[in-house]
Amino acid sequence: MSEAPRDIENLIELMAKLPGLGPRSARRAVLHLIRKRGLLLAPLADAMHAVAVSARECITCGNVGTTEVCDICTSEKRATGELCVVEDVADLWAMERAGVFKGRYHVLGGTLSALDAIGPDELRIPKLVSRVGDENITEVILALNATVNGQTTAHYIAEELEGRCDVTSLAQGVPIGGELDYLDDGTITAALRARKRV
Repeated sequence: MSEAPRDIENLIELMAKLPGLGPRSARRAVLHLIRKRGLLLAPLADAMHAVAVSARECITCGNVGTTEVCDICTSEKRATGELCVVEDVADLWAMERAGVFKGRYHVLGGTLSALDAIGPDELRIPKLVSRVGDENITEVILALNATVNGQTTAHYIAEELEGRCDVTSLAQGVPIGGELDYLDDGTITAALRARKRV
């Protein structure tokens, strides 16, 4: 049984590093792309190159876009005094998909984790604290995943912001162990509307 050429093996190895793809799934995906070379592989390579060149992280909130400051942060309509704190960009996009939150966001870039040696300075928590004062934030909504690390992070942020603004969290409806990116829009809408003080 012959092995794949080195270039193809390199592509399989890179694809296998993507979330949800192991070596077998990556191999199947690469073979499919090769079979559909003109329809999928070349356009995918072009799109990936374009994103590699143009994608930027918003210096204010951590969202991903093509400008230094994202459209949400520059929109005057979003300057409501409400700041929704999420773990990662996928969660921000899930909230936007639901279409019920009209304020601005802050992406932490993860959650506190003693096991992984992730403390407040490894996340964007100091930036969050400074934004609360600089942007006249009156309410911080903690829309963190309902995991042990998510809840630990929420309690830490609530303590850091005590006396500076109201701190609320999403209401029940987000299942324990659930992640925002996998929830339907109705669940996100209900949880946001029924948020409570931490």
